[in-house]
Amino acid sequence: MAKELLIKNGHVIDPANGIDKKCDVLVVDGQIADLGKVGKSVADTIDAADKLVVPGLIDIHVHFREPGDEEEETIASGSAAAVAAGFTSVVCMPNTTPPIENETDVEYIHRKGRQARQTHVYTMGAITKNREGVELSEMGFMAEAGAVGFTDDGNGVQDPAVMLRAMKYATMLDVVISQHCQDNSFAGSGVMNASYYSSILGLPGIDKLAEEAMLWRDIQLVKKTNARYHAQHISTAEAVELIRTAKKQSLPITCEVTPHHLLLNEQCCAEYDTNYKVNPPLRTEKDIEALKQAIADGLVDALVTDHAPHLQSEKELEFLAAPFGIAGLECALGLYVKALIEPGILDWAGLIKLMTEKPANIIGIDKGTLGKGRQADITIIDPDAEYKIDINKFRSKSKNCPYHGWTVKGKVEKTIVGGEVRFSAGGD
Repeated sequence: MAKELLIKNGHVIDPANGIDKKCDVLVVDGQIADLGKVGKSVADTIDAADKLVVPGLIDIHVHFREPGDEEEETIASGSAAAVAAGFTSVVCMPNTTPPIENETDVEYIHRKGRQARQTHVYTMGAITKNREGVELSEMGFMAEAGAVGFTDDGNGVQDPAVMLRAMKYATMLDVVISQHCQDNSFAGSGVMNASYYSSILGLPGIDKLAEEAMLWRDIQLVKKTNARYHAQHISTAEAVELIRTAKKQSLPITCEVTPHHLLLNEQCCAEYDTNYKVNPPLRTEKDIEALKQAIADGLVDALVTDHAPHLQSEKELEFLAAPFGIAGLECALGLYVKALIEPGILDWAGLIKLMTEKPANIIGIDKGTLGKGRQADITIIDPDAEYKIDINKFRSKSKNCPYHGWTVKGKVEKTIVGGEVRFSAGGD
């Protein structure tokens, strides 16, 4: 007998199919069977009245730390955090210990994701061996094993000749190259944005040129190779303008933005709280406004978390020694509502598009839509529910999050993966 699930009375938003209306969703054997007024009675029924029913959210930039740093996060704990946050698909970054740099590594991540049985877990492979920027990794074998792209995330590929070769291979493999845009000759040993504030705090700064110089260089390489290129976590007004110009030239370039680069600025570092230490660093209000305008203008292609869990003992080190990163997966939706919907920059349909359809297109997976016959990955959201962010309730192993105590709106009620309810706010 077919297994059926009916989600009724919800407001369905599916940007990929232009749907933004109240209707029912019928799931049969883990696939979307019908959208509309379903007149039949189904044993398993979810009443989604006053809720949003959307394609399962997709985060194409997370760090689950496995293998190597399982005390910070595992694929199992990260997956549990992801479904609690409404994400039905995530993409792990390869800066693990050892890095994800061959087909066996890729298969390991996929296997651990299947064993966790929470969210769909994908991975990118490292561009270069040991992420050292010298010798290309086994890109072809990793692509065959299912890697959805390549990045040395955490390290920008410094040598333009190496990056050029990587782009040529990526073009042949038809996969995306993602870049942590940071030229180390400008970044040096910086730990926050280079500015007046870094000077008075006595902290070495990361000049904005570090991001902009590498992004400009890579755009020239894209012009030569026509490689699919994705700029990770852009953070400066000047980077926005480089993206704007590249898109006007119809180059195959996409970019992403994080919540912390929309809600926090460099002045947050004033108390030397290492929960505000991220890379790229928190920038200025001018940069924040430029990022928001870029989102309003349709220049930004994905909203991501850059979920970067760390042990409390690591984050308790002095600012210079503590690692970069924020654990923000479980509060991402509420933060994006605060940053983008409440100020009127995006409506819900616009927000969902940047968290479903467009990130799916970047990495080339058949997700991000409620189209008939597609796998039933669905997130149900109460758009009006307010709640306080409480790091003590995180499913993530790590709590290095500066948003503890913030009040946000937009609560994930249920997360459905392959037709199965994998998370329910009520616990049922």
